[in-house]
Amino acid sequence: MTTNEIKSFRIEIPQHTLDDLKTRLTQSRLPAPLPGDDWDTGVPVSWLSGLLEYWRDEYDWRAIEKQLNEIPQYTTVIDGQQIHFLHVRSAEPDALPLILTHGWPGSFVEFLDVIGPLTDPRSYGGDAADAFHLVIPSLPGFGFSGPVHDEGWTTDRIGRIWAELMARLGYERYGVQGGDIGAAVSPEVARADREHVVGVHVNGSPGLPPMVPGEERATLTELEQDRLARIDAFMREEFGYIAIQSTRPQVLAYGLVDSPVGQLAWIMDKFREWTHPRTTLPDAIIDRDRLLTNVMIYWLTGTAGSAAYVGYAQQQAWGATKENSGVPTGVIVFAHDVGIRRYAERENTITRWTDVDRGGHFAALEEPELLTADVREFFRPLR
Repeated sequence: MTTNEIKSFRIEIPQHTLDDLKTRLTQSRLPAPLPGDDWDTGVPVSWLSGLLEYWRDEYDWRAIEKQLNEIPQYTTVIDGQQIHFLHVRSAEPDALPLILTHGWPGSFVEFLDVIGPLTDPRSYGGDAADAFHLVIPSLPGFGFSGPVHDEGWTTDRIGRIWAELMARLGYERYGVQGGDIGAAVSPEVARADREHVVGVHVNGSPGLPPMVPGEERATLTELEQDRLARIDAFMREEFGYIAIQSTRPQVLAYGLVDSPVGQLAWIMDKFREWTHPRTTLPDAIIDRDRLLTNVMIYWLTGTAGSAAYVGYAQQQAWGATKENSGVPTGVIVFAHDVGIRRYAERENTITRWTDVDRGGHFAALEEPELLTADVREFFRPLR
């Protein structure tokens, strides 16, 4: 039976689940450190053991759960899949609806620090005219939107689902924003619903640059050449996790769903690599409780496998060009990320492009004020 019903949702984790987690953390078996015990071979045992002890002895899920449940949350079923989302309406009557999409290995937790400034700008030193109603869904297969039960979770399918979600909420004009997978999904919402989407804003880039031949590289700016060089380095040094997640997500899931330390290490490896500056420990950039809350969303829902499957198992053919929706698109590229405007413009109508010399891949967690300011400025003329 098909239904458009939207149900209220609360996070209510059984105590026995938390007791089991503490037992597993207490009885965890860490590997011997490899020579050097540094980040070149993965997460160092010396660093992770300290975060593990904090998780086991000091982190308070019940306090976090209470805070999360103060945010209005809902579920609905679209295209056969349960979709979990936060829905925070602004008190400002002319607020613009905005749907925010996270990436991997993130969750809706990424956006907690921007909810207040975006929905209630007056209370954060901003202009009431910049207010947004926020819709923050969990991607299919992630957290409380998981697991998935069928295949074909391409970004364009998710884009169509997001368009349906906004229609169910009664929003006829709205904007979209996202990073990582969210930066790929957000333009797809515009392609699926261009009559209702007023603007697309992404951090990072709305798509990776194509394979660029040597003679063309010589025409790029120094900044653009640096970004291509970092893509090359990523393909040499970091691509292993994508290879595993896109080819054997079920095998990986056995380890991550059964071992909280395995889940923690798998995610922390990326937070260290993708926060900025890279040489700074991730918990010196992002609060430990916030890092662990994001990990908890994966652990408590057992969705490591379906999140990997949705994130990387449905890849578009390399170099395939997508239709330009014509919807105005704004991009902010933080220091870690690798967007190049001339290539993004092949599929998107870029009306604002901002390069920033600080901040990493997790923009809403690392630079919430800067991201908020750019979102406000981009959407201001589109309201």
